[in-house]
Amino acid sequence: MSDIEELRALVREVIRDMLPQGLPVTETVNLSTDEDLASFMKRLLDLDPDQREELRSGRKRFRLGVAPAASVPTGAPHGAERAGEPTPVRRIERGAVTEAVISQAARAGQRLVLGRAAVLTPLARDRARASGVQIEKEH
Repeated sequence: MSDIEELRALVREVIRDMLPQGLPVTETVNLSTDEDLASFMKRLLDLDPDQREELRSGRKRFRLGVAPAASVPTGAPHGAERAGEPTPVRRIERGAVTEAVISQAARAGQRLVLGRAAVLTPLARDRARASGVQIEKEH
């Protein structure tokens, strides 16, 4: 057995000892409409006691899936119509888009359109999901 294989075996053993119920299971859910949300909530309410305990203990988790971004036509005004109200759009052409930028966009009720040279950090992506900020990446 090589050193790498021995190390992996030791790590597996430690994980088994520390997490007797196993690693948490994460399920991706897509909630893009009110109907999706209602269906998901109904599913949660119908869980049996064992499944509810998995949720309470953190062994079962959910991750919000990324909905496909709507494209903004070239030359479109800054602000897309959504439910009859304009949504302000903030364009970022280049650089890193950080959590702070996402927080500012959330407070302003903006959605972001990122140019080809803009990079979204992983923490910013998580903050955008949590705060409902829509992000579109131009190709």
